[in-house]
Amino acid sequence: MVQGRVLVVAGSDPSGGAGLEADQKVLAAHQCYAMTATTALTVQNTKGVTGVHVVPAEFVARQIDAVVEDIGVDVVKTGMLGSVETIDALSDLIDKHNLTTVVVDPVMVSTSGAQLLPHAAIKQLSARLLRRTTLLTPNIPEARLLLAEHGLESAPAVRTVDDLEALAQTIRGALGPRWVLVKGGHVPFRAADLTAAEEAEPGARVVVDVLVGPDGAVVRVQSPFQKSTSTHGTGCSLASAIAANLAKGKDVPTAVRAACRYVAAGIRTAPQLGGGHGPLNHFHSSYSLPFSPGYFLEYLFARPDVQPVWAEFLHHPFVMALGNGTLPLESFKGYIIQDYLYLVHFARANALAAYKTKTISDIQRSGEIVGHIVREMDLHINYCKSFGISEQEIQATTELQACTAYTRYVLDIGQSEDWLALQMALAPCLLGYGAVAQMLAAHPDTVREQQANTYWPWIENYGAADYVEAVRLGSELIEKKICQCSPARIEELIEIFIHGTRMETGFWEMFPSK
Repeated sequence: MVQGRVLVVAGSDPSGGAGLEADQKVLAAHQCYAMTATTALTVQNTKGVTGVHVVPAEFVARQIDAVVEDIGVDVVKTGMLGSVETIDALSDLIDKHNLTTVVVDPVMVSTSGAQLLPHAAIKQLSARLLRRTTLLTPNIPEARLLLAEHGLESAPAVRTVDDLEALAQTIRGALGPRWVLVKGGHVPFRAADLTAAEEAEPGARVVVDVLVGPDGAVVRVQSPFQKSTSTHGTGCSLASAIAANLAKGKDVPTAVRAACRYVAAGIRTAPQLGGGHGPLNHFHSSYSLPFSPGYFLEYLFARPDVQPVWAEFLHHPFVMALGNGTLPLESFKGYIIQDYLYLVHFARANALAAYKTKTISDIQRSGEIVGHIVREMDLHINYCKSFGISEQEIQATTELQACTAYTRYVLDIGQSEDWLALQMALAPCLLGYGAVAQMLAAHPDTVREQQANTYWPWIENYGAADYVEAVRLGSELIEKKICQCSPARIEELIEIFIHGTRMETGFWEMFPSK
């Protein structure tokens, strides 16, 4: 579900690790809606930037107008702005459209050292945009460069956390952003005393990012230092993660802390692409469903671990003998009685499913399935009466081992696991009988007249409108809930379905098919 609208005003990186491409990945990972105004096209990869084509400021402004006036914007996030004219145009549009939340990543030099913003534009950034900025996110070199362009060249070297805080406070006071986050990745500290550490020095090192804001607010976010070449686009990614969190309603300190954790995990789990500074893993905390919403059952039955198990159940010799009318009558009698006993527990399991859910619509659907089971059991009773077997005799019959094993497995899943696991344990029966009836009705060997096939009414029952509706209700419930599961949980649920299907097949095998 989209939770915020973020407009990114930045340059494009064809390698996908930084710029607009990284920004959009971050926003997608945070379930926000990303819009873009492209300020520049670059030629770059993980090894460096070899070309920049600046988009005319007038065209950038038209892009911004187009999306703001139509879709609306909750947060603006800037990256590479490219020119004085673009900075002026953006500043004017922030005022024109009353864009109140602006995150500025002052992209001036790439990770590989390429100059991405002319000195005149850096001065204009300070003069016009930063006083309209909610949060500015420079790293240490960018912070010092901003102050130098503002005539404050005497900023001390960063040797302690206090130096980082002083640097952030100086920028906030001199340049005007409401909040300043100075990123400490360029100067890792000793974990023991939080003073600058040399690269070859033994012992644990940490990175400290310092956020300063109104009313003396100071937040320090400490993370383990990671010696990694997968740092392409870290600044873009961090600022976009902050923008996403702000768009979702978080306050600035909360948004910053969450974004720092997101980027740290992105570096730690990076895919190790390219020969230079590689990209982060932007989707480390995003779950990707292996099916499109509404198509889980289609995906399920197409899986190579499900297909043979399902085919064995669907085309079992017992089933085929039902279709062509050759199943021994004694086998059918025994099956019908055991199936009646099974349905008692199947109804209990569906009643348990109603108890385990909390929405009245899901409770009602489980109740409707129980109602169908009662009608199904009436058919079993009538079958048995035609064979001279009374309802009392049915109820007095001992459950066979396969029946007991299957029903208690379903009920155990219902007791020990959640609602959806119970639905998956019930699914082989609910879906399976409908699939069997559909298959037999279309099979050329099936005998469709009751006079020639004693079992045709059984097939008709499971292809009838009320059973088809029960299958639809059960399928709809599963499709609705399964999309909320992680891929790992989906695999667990499929294992339950496979085991249940094998037990369904075992039910057929209780009785000879010839």
